[in-house]
Amino acid sequence: MQNSTISKDYLSFIEELKSHIKNARIRAALSVNKELLQMYWHIGYRILEQQNSQSWGSKIIEKLSLDLRKEFPDIKGLGVSNLHNMRRFAEFYKDPTILQQAAGLLPWYHHVVLLEKVKEETERLWYINKTIENGWSRNVLALQISSRLYEREGRSVTNFRDTLPSPQSDLAQQLLKNPYNLEFISASHETHEREIERMLVHKIKDFLLELGAGFAFVGNQFHLHLDKEDYYLDLLFYHIKLKRYVVVELKSDKFRPEYADKLSFYLNLVDKTLKDDNDNPAIGLILCRAHHKLTVEYSLDTITSPLGVSTYILTDRLPENLEKELPTTKVLSEKIEMLIKESECKSQPKNDQNLSITKNRLEI
Repeated sequence: MQNSTISKDYLSFIEELKSHIKNARIRAALSVNKELLQMYWHIGYRILEQQNSQSWGSKIIEKLSLDLRKEFPDIKGLGVSNLHNMRRFAEFYKDPTILQQAAGLLPWYHHVVLLEKVKEETERLWYINKTIENGWSRNVLALQISSRLYEREGRSVTNFRDTLPSPQSDLAQQLLKNPYNLEFISASHETHEREIERMLVHKIKDFLLELGAGFAFVGNQFHLHLDKEDYYLDLLFYHIKLKRYVVVELKSDKFRPEYADKLSFYLNLVDKTLKDDNDNPAIGLILCRAHHKLTVEYSLDTITSPLGVSTYILTDRLPENLEKELPTTKVLSEKIEMLIKESECKSQPKNDQNLSITKNRLEI
């Protein structure tokens, strides 16, 4: 009995120590990161200051890099390009106290991505907060910037203010984007909605990343039954933070008012058959090729279920398996140049023979 008590006490004790060590390591890592950012800011600020007062050109950074690396061979990040980044860092963030705020929590190379890709301060701070909130890696941050997430988030046409209580309505509004970037699938503007759905399910990780944090995939063509009738939802998700189901309906054409009525019925069906006491009412999203904003707003005015309507972007690129098998533009150009040279060297009496040879050689 005593051994059992000791064992339980010890397990509780060791878990407490583990938690303390983990938190201490996190605090230490954040402290080291802030010190590094402050050092980089100071170096960048002093470079700016000296260049302005001494009229030094950009060549001074090359000499500075060489001298600093000689003195501190064990310190990485003192190369020419990174010193230029430090200079821009101090130029963008003129007040170093910003490093005591959210910007100080971001690793250095996240800041480098922001320095390269985002020029406007408000937008840059928005991406900083989103990165911290969602735990984005540097590559994901770069992807979100290139997809212009700042301009798309919260832009869906919805009726959330009329159908959801505050602050749930604001949270749900920020949840949706317009347009959605679906360029990660190999679909063209002629692709049918069921095929688009299949591709999205195949690339579900990419789609979840585009949807944003908090979405969990439940299923596609999700079956519901009512009055001896079968119904199938295109895509069904659950949002963990909002604690509600999200029904996504895909349309390969522009928005039509009847789409809102159908999705409203689906939401009622989900609430009656899937939702439990801990869930909030479901919300719906219609993803279509195009829409007229006024038509959407008029359609949603009479809908009591929370709905949003957004468009999506596709690309006309070829599927990856075909892209790998087909010759590149460079290869084709070289082959055509070779054929032209060969035809110039040879004299054949009949033009149709030249055309026949050229045609045969171009077959790949």
